[in-house]
Amino acid sequence: MLKFLHAYTNVRDERTEGAEAMGEKSGYYIVNSEVLPEVFHNVIEAKRLLKTGKAATIHEAVKMVGISRSAFYKYKDSVFSFSEGSRGKIITLSLTLSNIPGVLSGVLNAIAKARGNILTINQNIPIHDMANVTISIDTREICDGQEAMIGSLSTLNGVQRIEIIAQE
Repeated sequence: MLKFLHAYTNVRDERTEGAEAMGEKSGYYIVNSEVLPEVFHNVIEAKRLLKTGKAATIHEAVKMVGISRSAFYKYKDSVFSFSEGSRGKIITLSLTLSNIPGVLSGVLNAIAKARGNILTINQNIPIHDMANVTISIDTREICDGQEAMIGSLSTLNGVQRIEIIAQE
């Protein structure tokens, strides 16, 4: 599986020179993380350490990943993991759950553990021992990304199907 980063760049080419001449900056690109300099990976890791509390200060985080504070400050506002770029988004999941006591509770606990903020829940009456559930989640505070949260939900006992039906 490829990992991607949003990387702000100042790359100049024929398509961006006119915009830059008018005072506009290049914009965002999705770049395969395998071709990015190691410092970008380290900045993202330092930001993750700070967000999860594994590092209390920037000094501690940069020391743990092996970069200078100046490198961190230079790139911290310009390099993001793909999931970090989608933070603050609302996703709506459609789930098919087995009609077994505690399955929905397990789903809700897993979302809470990932730090997802549940906005709405709609559960239909079970038919043939299966219930359709729709959950809207604010992903702003999710630490490991919505993909990891959905992956953990899919491993729960009684979760038969998960589908993202909307994403803002």
